[in-house]
Amino acid sequence: MTTRTITLAPARPGAPAVPATEASPSGAPLGGVIVIPDARGITPYLRSVLERLADGGWRAVAPHLYHRDGIAEVDPTDNWAGSLDQMYRLSGEGIADDVDASLAYLGAQGLLPGRTAVLGFCAGGTIALYTATRHVLGGAVSFYGGGVFQATWDGVRRLLELAPKLTTPWLGLYGEQDPLISLDEITALRSAAATAAVPTELISYPDAGHAFHSDDRPAVYREEAATDAWNRALAHLPRPK
Repeated sequence: MTTRTITLAPARPGAPAVPATEASPSGAPLGGVIVIPDARGITPYLRSVLERLADGGWRAVAPHLYHRDGIAEVDPTDNWAGSLDQMYRLSGEGIADDVDASLAYLGAQGLLPGRTAVLGFCAGGTIALYTATRHVLGGAVSFYGGGVFQATWDGVRRLLELAPKLTTPWLGLYGEQDPLISLDEITALRSAAATAAVPTELISYPDAGHAFHSDDRPAVYREEAATDAWNRALAHLPRPK
């Protein structure tokens, strides 16, 4: 398994190149995964997620979403107090450009959309669902993606409106003790996703809250929920027929 920083070609004329972190398996990949980070950006935790995926056989790529502001990576030792402000500066157009550049890069490696998934955490979970309405992929996984009742960014509708439009099989993983995403939002999102034309499932954990998968944050990490959610996420990823 190898990890490196790469530069992705723009997906459309006029869009900027995209720095990204990639982890690759030692052998032929089972498929590709676009990994969208939480608001803290490219952290050691996010790198560990990429490496876990690569160890499991997937080629994983995480675009550096804050590159337009000159931020390539983030040191999370203080949980980066400015991360939320930075996250809210994203735009629907910029998000789509960076995800599409990642998708095109994986396609150039022979990993076509049907063999590629998108997986995201927090804001990245929101982006994963949004992406799953824009493309037909092998799978999409959202860990506690917000913006259910109220849109997070210009150009990206609230998840309650997007979920019925899913074109990629979607898995949502949420904590019922989440102070940022209410149980009413979780219930509404589950119902909305169930109306999509593709298979969907939303799993909620009664004893978990926001960022329950973040094992670098002891205050919020919940091992039992994190392990179950990760296993479900891996099972949802596309594999060769």
